[in-house]
Amino acid sequence: MLPWRNIRTLLPALALAVAAATAAPAAATAQSSQTSDATSSGWNDYSCKPSARHPRPVVLVHGTLGNSVDNWLGLAPYLVDRGYCVFSLDYGQLPGVPLFHGLGPVDKSAGQLSSYVDRVLAATGTSKVDLVGHSQGGMMPRYYLKFLGGAAKVNALVGLAPSNHGTTLSGLTKLLDLFPGLDDAVAKAAPGLMDQVAGSDFLNRLNAGGDTVPGVRYTVISTRYDEVVTPYRSQFLAGPDVKNVVLQDLCASDLSEHLTIGMTDRLAFHEAANALDPEHATPTTCASGD
Repeated sequence: MLPWRNIRTLLPALALAVAAATAAPAAATAQSSQTSDATSSGWNDYSCKPSARHPRPVVLVHGTLGNSVDNWLGLAPYLVDRGYCVFSLDYGQLPGVPLFHGLGPVDKSAGQLSSYVDRVLAATGTSKVDLVGHSQGGMMPRYYLKFLGGAAKVNALVGLAPSNHGTTLSGLTKLLDLFPGLDDAVAKAAPGLMDQVAGSDFLNRLNAGGDTVPGVRYTVISTRYDEVVTPYRSQFLAGPDVKNVVLQDLCASDLSEHLTIGMTDRLAFHEAANALDPEHATPTTCASGD
């Protein structure tokens, strides 16, 4: 349980992210135990060597308030079962706040991703990885690609409901204008949240001069029912080698919202697998979830 002082400090920040607060169950196990569980489930296995069919390791990048295990209990085994070497990292940790990560400054989190990718490349003996991220995890790697030399080490970035151009949280972020000092309090408690508010200095810097960098393939997978990264079309990217997908265009009956698109939706998983291996892609339909 978090100390009361930490809870009180984080309340304004968590209020802005209330729709995402269930992204990571408040498990009682330690992070080391979680990592062990992940390894026993087939991912985060540093002895894994990519195959000729899937020659690049896949690095999964969790979302805000997520972590390297809980966010990927659905997608990681899905990809492992299809022959991928799969890895996941924790980033954006705040002191005294276990399990709920992705709250630190996004540029600093990108530096953590950079170090982790180097670790995966060294372990697997490969020259490039593919990245799959949920929410902030689909946006944050773009800073790594654009400013930290990541473009030379990444083949593809797949974003599941990524916060590429920020969010209004269905208009809730406008409350910041009504309470002087609230934005400063949120920025101090959890800067990774304020970095994702539409129009933030961080996002202006990230998106200046174009959304993409040469040499990387981009896929954005979105849902019309996203209630966290809003409006959902703000997730889309513009530029060469970009594919923007809306799940309901593939299956009108898909009801995924922000959390389920990254954690349980098999249609989103199928479309992500298509993006990782376009040469063997198959159409994503309502039957893809069977």
